[in-house]
Amino acid sequence: MAVRVRMAPSPTGEPHIGNIRTAVFNWLFARQMGGQFILRIEDTDRTRYQPETVGVIMDGLRWLGLNWDEGPGLEELQRLGLENAEEYAVGGPYGPYIQSGRLAMYQEVGEELLERGWAYRCNCTPERLAQVRERQRASKQLVMYDRHCRDLPPDAISPDEPHVIRLKVPLTGKTVVPDGIKGDVSFKNAGIDDQILLKSDGFPTYHLAVVVDDHHMKITHIARGDDWIPSTPKRILIYRALEWEPPIYCHVPLVNGPDGRKLGKRHGATSITEFRRQGYLPEALFNFLALLGWSPGEGEEQEIFSREELIERFDLFRVNRAPAAFSYKKLDWMNGVYVRSLSEKELLERLLPFWQEAGMVPDPCPQETLATLRQIVPLVQERLKRLEDVVEWTAFLFREVETPPAEKLVGKKMTPQESLVALRRMRSVLAEAEPFEPEALEPPMRALAEELELKAGQLFGIARWAMTGQKVAPPLFGSLAIMGRETALARLDAAEAALDPKGPKNP
Repeated sequence: MAVRVRMAPSPTGEPHIGNIRTAVFNWLFARQMGGQFILRIEDTDRTRYQPETVGVIMDGLRWLGLNWDEGPGLEELQRLGLENAEEYAVGGPYGPYIQSGRLAMYQEVGEELLERGWAYRCNCTPERLAQVRERQRASKQLVMYDRHCRDLPPDAISPDEPHVIRLKVPLTGKTVVPDGIKGDVSFKNAGIDDQILLKSDGFPTYHLAVVVDDHHMKITHIARGDDWIPSTPKRILIYRALEWEPPIYCHVPLVNGPDGRKLGKRHGATSITEFRRQGYLPEALFNFLALLGWSPGEGEEQEIFSREELIERFDLFRVNRAPAAFSYKKLDWMNGVYVRSLSEKELLERLLPFWQEAGMVPDPCPQETLATLRQIVPLVQERLKRLEDVVEWTAFLFREVETPPAEKLVGKKMTPQESLVALRRMRSVLAEAEPFEPEALEPPMRALAEELELKAGQLFGIARWAMTGQKVAPPLFGSLAIMGRETALARLDAAEAALDPKGPKNP
């Protein structure tokens, strides 16, 4: 069997990272089986439809490396008014790949279900339906359509008057959903709602559209979140009514936050755009998501995998049944591993947009500024967890630094007077050092610490606060060389003034 899987986002906003994790599972499965990964845009929810998010979704998938084999073609994307449509257009033999282009097909299937006796017309008003729901809640009944129009004569509701078409669910028996991860899941038909299939505006509901699309696109497997399980029997019934073979369903567990509750914005970033903006590398996020609810084997300790290794080892049918816990701490760790694996040239290319976004570096960046940035990269590479961290780490090299309060300039286990002496002596050393480079700065500073009977950490801590305005910063001597002698001495003078109200003793 040729494997065909799909990601079918609804452009009502950016996909949640849990949905992207499921897309990663689908993509890995398709690549492992030599199959096809299809992108379909499900835009039939017209009340929440946000056409601008189509491009955001596609851009996010491309950034993460989830290239699709079939998807919306050029004309479809141009119809949406998508900028740079040529960049994302793929097309394929089973289009249209945007649901609103398939309305006639859904309407034909709706009529076929009527003819087969598996559907009926309903003209109940919203007011009546609201009253029914209110009575059911009051009497603590299951809230669902009361089938008021189900047994009306076929000609009781004219096709020309406003109405919907509902699925005629069997009143007895069970519907079984075979699941590749969870096994068979059974539902009593009496508890399944007579779901609307076609709305009064001619647009299908999700339940009808997804069945028609998956069948005509020859989708073989559907991996999706297990919060969709309760709605799956409705689809199984539609497949049965149309005498179509359903795909193999694989419901994967939801993604929870570190506190065990469903992952949400209260935990942190939840969309690709947010993770990208914070400076997570796509290869790190891909690796992390692939291991979120799946592991390569019991006792396996390896956590850093290349894309090729994941394709080779992934097993969709061994995805855990329990919810996965999203650990931002682990993602930060993994991202740091990937950051350290980059060459300095690659890291500079990825860091540059963050410096520019913060207004530290012009766009385009002059060559002389690039030369300075090349010196900064090796100082921060070992310390970065996310690329955005570089802004905070290096701000003191690009902006004026507010002189720390006096208490910050007092060295550990030192008096203010001892710290003031150290600052003055430090200034003399830095004023005379030649050249003003790390290898020429460190030895005399260490010698000064010995002369003052201080530990190097005590002296360097004072220097770090004075020069950077931070307790923690990139390596001191590399930072000094980049900021230059003039700036370094000026900051030492300001620090001395903060410790000695009488003013600096240097001319």
